[in-house]
Amino acid sequence: MFTSLRRQIPGFMLCAVIAVAATFVSEHYGGPQFLYALLIGIAFHFLSDNDKCIPGIETSAKKLVRFGVALLGARIVASDVTDLGLSGVGALIGAVALTIGFGLLMARILGLPSMLGLLSGGGTGICGISATMAISATLPSTRENERYTLLTAIGIAIFSTTAMVLYPMIVKTTGMSTAEAGLFLGGSIHDVAQVVGAGLIISPDVGDAATLAKMFRVAMLMPVVVILALTFHAERKKTEVAGTKTPILPIFLVVFAALAAANSMGWLPHEVVQASSTVSRWCLVTSISALGVKTSLEKLAELGWKPIALMSSESIFIASYMLLVVYLGRAFGA
Repeated sequence: MFTSLRRQIPGFMLCAVIAVAATFVSEHYGGPQFLYALLIGIAFHFLSDNDKCIPGIETSAKKLVRFGVALLGARIVASDVTDLGLSGVGALIGAVALTIGFGLLMARILGLPSMLGLLSGGGTGICGISATMAISATLPSTRENERYTLLTAIGIAIFSTTAMVLYPMIVKTTGMSTAEAGLFLGGSIHDVAQVVGAGLIISPDVGDAATLAKMFRVAMLMPVVVILALTFHAERKKTEVAGTKTPILPIFLVVFAALAAANSMGWLPHEVVQASSTVSRWCLVTSISALGVKTSLEKLAELGWKPIALMSSESIFIASYMLLVVYLGRAFGA
């Protein structure tokens, strides 16, 4: 066991250093932490064939992500649902379900693999790169799916940052109230950090309202990933190492649900929730770094313009849907 662990160290340290570098750049110069991790990781692709680094890179890419997603459960609080109201909850559930469905439909229209439509639709509809990584963990472990995961992560990071800058302008142009702006921003922007940023550009109250709506979308991660885990259980078994038993529900999903339930009941101290969130983010950033190391720009370029069209259309779809929700709420609520 010690020998096996020692073999993991070089590759893991490589991914960890990339994660630290990406975090430093993000905190000191601004910009999305995950995107920096991806790009720096891609720059070190030449080490993906190094025998000393391969074990640690593989573990970081495939195993660490599950640990990070499991800890995300500590961020879920069921009481947030009541604060949104029935109309807000219904609108956000619709945003998630319809965006995933739209992603699958657009992938089919563009002649792209359904897995890419599922990953990009799920990432756009739920909570950005974290959702993409969680969904990826339920899919069969193949080279193609890893490439689709990386491509989706890059696209979501770019479109989410763009939305953070542009969507506050839409809020001001349309004269949305604090509640409307929070629902629109929290329901249409991909990643949590960008939602908070966009809300605070307008006001602290909008930032709070947007964060509340966004956290409900994060909570939607659990039922979606459970459904996908059950759907792809048989296919996952085919890609597992011979002699290993694949559980119907992955362990990380069980831990995710347990932490969400414990936090909703008030059993987790604030310090534990904060620590879990921090460790989760480090795990996900390190895992994204590993995916970057494993993927070459040449292979990404082979996919062409269609993935860009797919993800941009998904971003436009969910933003248009949330604008329609705000408009209908204003029309019938008056």
